[in-house]
Amino acid sequence: MRNRLCSLIKSPNVEGFLTNDSGLPPFILTGFTGLEASQQWIFLLFGALYSVSVVGNCLILFIVKEEESLHQPMYYFLAVLSVNDLGVSLSTLPTVMATFCFHAREIAFEACMAQMFFIHFFSWTESGILLAMSFDRYIAICNPLRYSTILTDARVTQMNLAIVLRSFFMVFPLPFLLKHLPFCKDNTLSQAFCLHSDLIHLPCGDSTPNSIYGLCIVVSAFGLDSVLILLSYILILRSVLAIASQEERLKTLNTCVSHICAVLIFYVPMVGVSMAHHFGKHAPPFLNTVMSFIYLFVPPMLNPVVYSIKTKEIRWRLIRIFPARSSVRRELG
Repeated sequence: MRNRLCSLIKSPNVEGFLTNDSGLPPFILTGFTGLEASQQWIFLLFGALYSVSVVGNCLILFIVKEEESLHQPMYYFLAVLSVNDLGVSLSTLPTVMATFCFHAREIAFEACMAQMFFIHFFSWTESGILLAMSFDRYIAICNPLRYSTILTDARVTQMNLAIVLRSFFMVFPLPFLLKHLPFCKDNTLSQAFCLHSDLIHLPCGDSTPNSIYGLCIVVSAFGLDSVLILLSYILILRSVLAIASQEERLKTLNTCVSHICAVLIFYVPMVGVSMAHHFGKHAPPFLNTVMSFIYLFVPPMLNPVVYSIKTKEIRWRLIRIFPARSSVRRELG
């Protein structure tokens, strides 16, 4: 089935698109080392993950646009998160399809640098969006009377623009720093896409400045964002505990559940990737690859699912788009 599908959509230009003609060394992409016999099932799995991610995030964007009750800062940030998740999925799609479907494993240097830029750009942007969403929850719970005056449409736009610019200027130097290093060894990557943590081990020159810069931007982005998100929830929890009614406490905390899930979905795989990269030298070869795939594939797929389940307005809009039985309607209500 997989071979028939690939033969129908296979193009003779796919490998040419990935192959390098500039004189700079190309890179060799790999799939799951040791799982070659299961490539067709892996291909089908990725197809399902891409489908859920793209359809789910497009539905979130459509619902936020069409539902006037969702024209609020919290859902504006959710819409930006959905756009970003689409960006993550589309950044990895070309090489994953080329590797598992077309068996075109060679990627040009410039194409690899471009993919690396976009993957890390969207990752840094997602961290910033989650921080902005935590600030939104903090204002809504700790200072509700000033919510509409603090988080105006103009300020939300400025925050999103600042997040995008921060990500761009942090990631922009990475391809140029790598381009000036000599690549004279076997340029085989351990993934089906280009990541800085993978590429930094390939040059035969001194890559210390690249490693230091990469560490600095990771600490200044992911490290700072995670600390500020944690701080915001400490303040939120303190404010919630001051509420006398237990029912009101639970109702207030329930407004944060979707965001807490999104934070865990993003940061837990990221920590897993970091642990596998630094301490998994004696682990099976495919462990680091599996963790990287989870980090890049799972959040874009689960975020729309979580928000669809936990947000009543989105849930009911989905029911209207996909009519359900009345019994299901009553259960979701």
